[in-house]
Amino acid sequence: MDIFRPAGYKTAVPTTDLPIPLPRAARLPINRCSLPAAILGSLTYQRHPVPLALDGVLELHEGLFRRLDREEAPDQRVHLFMAHMDATFSLDHPEEAGYSEDTPCARAKASYLRMLRGWSFDADGQEGAVLKGWVESRFGLLPRHHGGPIRDLSGETYRHYLEQRSHGLYGTNALESQFDLLYTYCQYELGRQRPGASHVTLYRGVNRLAGHEALSEMRQGRGVVLMNSLTSFSADRERADEFGDQVLEVSVPLAKVFFFHRLLPGRFKGEDEYVVIGGVYEVTAAAL
Repeated sequence: MDIFRPAGYKTAVPTTDLPIPLPRAARLPINRCSLPAAILGSLTYQRHPVPLALDGVLELHEGLFRRLDREEAPDQRVHLFMAHMDATFSLDHPEEAGYSEDTPCARAKASYLRMLRGWSFDADGQEGAVLKGWVESRFGLLPRHHGGPIRDLSGETYRHYLEQRSHGLYGTNALESQFDLLYTYCQYELGRQRPGASHVTLYRGVNRLAGHEALSEMRQGRGVVLMNSLTSFSADRERADEFGDQVLEVSVPLAKVFFFHRLLPGRFKGEDEYVVIGGVYEVTAAAL
């Protein structure tokens, strides 16, 4: 079952020669991924990515991916994926997962789709905390911003993030397992839609470049920054320009794309948003 098609990766190599690692303060020592955070979050990984796999997801859902392998039509693959999500997590019939009207604090409608819509509305809200918490758990990348910079894990900003994350997960039906499968399906589709590719060029509008964690000086419009654990980008340069007075251009490894709106057509407003796993990235300040 050739899901990720790693053979033939053509890597776009940035020009910066600095061997900049992922800072210790931005990562955990363990994760649930095929590579440790120190590697997948590094500048070297941006230059030379390899496929990532979350522990046990392919094995648990092997039947789904075998069915997807036999389906040539993208719209039929979307249908198969969403039907599998509904059946596996009882999204259409929450009573099968033990919910009832008398269950206190039950949040049967808090599905992966609602979390993604909440993220698009406010990445610093409760849904954003849940998604950043998933990245922390699975990839070992700590959030660097949630309603404010996070630099002290005993500080108020990080505690607020933890409270929102816990509240957002409480009483839900295996939300993080839903994200596991969504990410794995996203990677599968990227492999089929972009065979042989390793990167996608994305854009992010910013108002203050100084507000990002710079790990090197900007020289000739290029520099290295530490991105938040989960960050939104756009595939449309002009669309990104609407969100700031400066636009960053980034060559993002496809393996770090958690989700993009065209993956599930018609489910989200705006078709060009990509949600990207963080770490160290070389960026270019795109000309206006």
